Amino acid sequence: MNVRRQHIPGIAVAAATALALGTVSACAGDSEAASGNSDKIDVVASFYPMAFLAEQIGKDHVNVTSLTGPGQEPHDLEISTKQRAELEEADAALYLRGLQPAVDEAVTQSDIKTKIDAATLTKLEDHGNVEHEHGSEGEAGHAEEGHSEEPHAEEPGHSEEEHALDPHVWLDPVKYSEVAEGVGKALEKADPDNASDYKKNTEALVKKLGDLNTSFEDGLKNSRTKVFFTNHAAFGYLAERYGLTQEAISGLDPESEPSPARIKELQAEAKADGVTTVFYETLVSDKTAKTLADDAKLKTDVLDPLEGITDKSRGDDYFQVMEANLKALQTALGAK
Repeated sequence: MNVRRQHIPGIAVAAATALALGTVSACAGDSEAASGNSDKIDVVASFYPMAFLAEQIGKDHVNVTSLTGPGQEPHDLEISTKQRAELEEADAALYLRGLQPAVDEAVTQSDIKTKIDAATLTKLEDHGNVEHEHGSEGEAGHAEEGHSEEPHAEEPGHSEEEHALDPHVWLDPVKYSEVAEGVGKALEKADPDNASDYKKNTEALVKKLGDLNTSFEDGLKNSRTKVFFTNHAAFGYLAERYGLTQEAISGLDPESEPSPARIKELQAEAKADGVTTVFYETLVSDKTAKTLADDAKLKTDVLDPLEGITDKSRGDDYFQVMEANLKALQTALGAK
């Protein structure tokens, strides 16, 4: 996907920022406007899994704004002039390079002091032969370097081989925990006065993610089949972590169309591997998944990639939806 660079003059940025602040002031009381976010860190997050981390770790010390609205599919997000202004005014940006090209571009061009790229806080992997339309240019260095203790400043230039790196790390509780630890350290550095709180909140979140990992390990240890079909290839890390095999209708891009040959291949594999269910998700069309299920006489169910929370989500936050995902997988795989 080609991303257009929008160079916003300083006057335009200031005007947009003033307009946004004026709107907030008009809607809030004088005391609320006065107390606003003057003593808090303003964090702009790229989409829900990043916003969730910032909220859980920052709690009362942060104001978190997400660039991706509820129900909005994040992969092809375009950044508005107002959002660019918000980025310029923020204290920190938390994003995942390789998932949203427009966000990568906007953060790179901004003058934000603290830029936290989640892709530098864990190891990104290439999960093989999948279509990868949206991946713009990922960071090959992430796969080689592993963890990074501090937020990483992006370097220009990327190689062709980086495209297949899978950004969906938040669906693996272990990798998400690694990202959480890096975010916590970055916030400690950005706001040292509240470092002890960030550290305590990070430890609590990491423990909950550890418990979630244990639930998945125990819940998926013994099952009739290890193969599951899903709408797009978001669950590679989860499958790898728990000894499963993900077969995606589409590639990393949920909007890409599978070929007729791919559909026939999946129909044959369903019979061979005892697949019972085709999973679809809440933020993209379920048409292809349901067509495959009808043709192959399979069931359908939701396996949520947690790219956003809506009223259709099976839970109100990351943990509730992941627990619902576990139950859906247990049923589909015939867990014992």
